[in-house]
Amino acid sequence: MNYFAFILKSATDDFGRNKMRTALASLGILIGIASVVLLMSLGLGLKKYIAQQFESLGTGLIYVMPGDIKSGGMTGAVGGIKFDDKDVTTLKRVPNVSFVLPFVVKYTKAEASGQSKTVELAGSTTDVFAGMNVDIAYGSQFSKSDQDRGNKRVVLGPKLAEKLFGAADNAVGKIIKLDGQAFTVCGVAKPKGGGGLGVPSIDDHVWLPYKAAYSLTQDKKFYAIYLKANSDENINAAKDEAKRLLLKRYKADDFSVIESTELLNTINQIFSVLNTVLIAIAAISLIVGGIGIMNIMYVSVVERIREIGIRRAIGATGKDILWQFLAESVLLSFLGGVLGLTLSYIVVLIIQTQFPAYIDLMSVSLAVGVSSTIGIIFGVFPAKKAADLSPMEAIRYE
Repeated sequence: MNYFAFILKSATDDFGRNKMRTALASLGILIGIASVVLLMSLGLGLKKYIAQQFESLGTGLIYVMPGDIKSGGMTGAVGGIKFDDKDVTTLKRVPNVSFVLPFVVKYTKAEASGQSKTVELAGSTTDVFAGMNVDIAYGSQFSKSDQDRGNKRVVLGPKLAEKLFGAADNAVGKIIKLDGQAFTVCGVAKPKGGGGLGVPSIDDHVWLPYKAAYSLTQDKKFYAIYLKANSDENINAAKDEAKRLLLKRYKADDFSVIESTELLNTINQIFSVLNTVLIAIAAISLIVGGIGIMNIMYVSVVERIREIGIRRAIGATGKDILWQFLAESVLLSFLGGVLGLTLSYIVVLIIQTQFPAYIDLMSVSLAVGVSSTIGIIFGVFPAKKAADLSPMEAIRYE
């Protein structure tokens, strides 16, 4: 048996003799690694979900949003400018644009058949279905006449229809209450997927004429306006013209004109920063777990002082003792890392039934690498203490 194999066998033999101590020492690392890996998997899942939602809306979309999104302002979302009919009329002059879609957005409670759910209202024109690739599964979309007259007719997302009426095809022709006001369901959209774990899905939306949505808001303003370019080649030209026209009325930092790819990248950057902060907070538990291993190893050194003295007396060097205790510390951390990764994988499998979370190779490498590194860092001090013991003093220790 070679040297390192002997060291590892000695470490595992000690674990077998002290099962409870081994379990407690690894628990802190297990919790820390599981926390970090789960947060990473949820972050990856969220990015995947957002990308899927953008893909489902198709290409050629240009978003006119309040605030300077690229610099992180988004002032319109917290009391800045809001667009109105004049802006819609202005943007209809942009060439090479198929649709101009104003949006009245509000979160409210939808009620029907004794069921209720908080939903996102999307008030727009009848072109919203073609512009955002929303197909109708049952019934029909609201008409141009509904749009112009502000008729209280709505199209429900399929998940919402199932929640409120038991089955999507049962919803057509039924009455749904939004903020206590009665609306007639004229259609149910086809599923587009996504959502879960509290993340909103487009399949839970309520689509309605924007003039009907006015009755649910305090003003006749739009949160955003979407433009649909007639080809990918015309996106940049349409963006530039939209900016030029709006600058006649607003300052440059009052609004953003951004295409879907840019918006997706901006959102991903924001979530990456937030996810990094959350992972850093979760990583504190790794440090706590490392300190726990260090304390356990110090206790182990004290308990085994006579054993160390005997080993030194029969020929073991200080280096041999150092390697033995360091190997025990690394194996404890590695064991906690593997168990934490296993726990994370099981939890992610459960989460995947509702949300596209997943564990990538980087998460696996992080779990194994960080846990082993912690074992080395926090195992050096007690290992050195054991190695520095005098053989005679160790044997006489009571």
